Amino acid sequence: MNTQGKVFKYNDNVDTDVIIPARYLNTPNAQELALHCMEDIDKDFVKNVEKGDIIVAGYNFGCGSSREHAPLVIKTCGTGCVIAKSFARIFYRNAINIGLPILECPEAADEISANDEVNVDFDTGVITDNTTGKSYKAQPFPEFIQNIIRCGGLLASLKAGESND
Repeated sequence: MNTQGKVFKYNDNVDTDVIIPARYLNTPNAQELALHCMEDIDKDFVKNVEKGDIIVAGYNFGCGSSREHAPLVIKTCGTGCVIAKSFARIFYRNAINIGLPILECPEAADEISANDEVNVDFDTGVITDNTTGKSYKAQPFPEFIQNIIRCGGLLASLKAGESND
């Protein structure tokens, strides 16, 4: 499983209230919510993000509240992956639960720049910055977690497993 896209770069401690401001959480519609993704720190994010694009950030990405809306809106915008130095633990688990691919790789997070073209191989954990030609190695998820992400999230993977019985 791979994704390739342009990088949107953010700093440390991007919290869930910045990813999806609480003032919009009055709708259960993921498409409506996604229209406001990152708007408080990057008002043009939703205008510019394309399917497969990649968010690269510093430490503690997704800190703050435990709402599942944050990884959901990132995924719904078409973002192919989030690479960070580290993730808040609840965001990390919520991302897996909804099928948003994430990788922790401090070196890549430091060196990859905004607007670089990056390719991510989720099976090997290799992150390649096509702009600079440099590669980085993140720890890939175990196969069972990769399967959850491939299926589109935890519930979808459970349903897929039921249909294979």
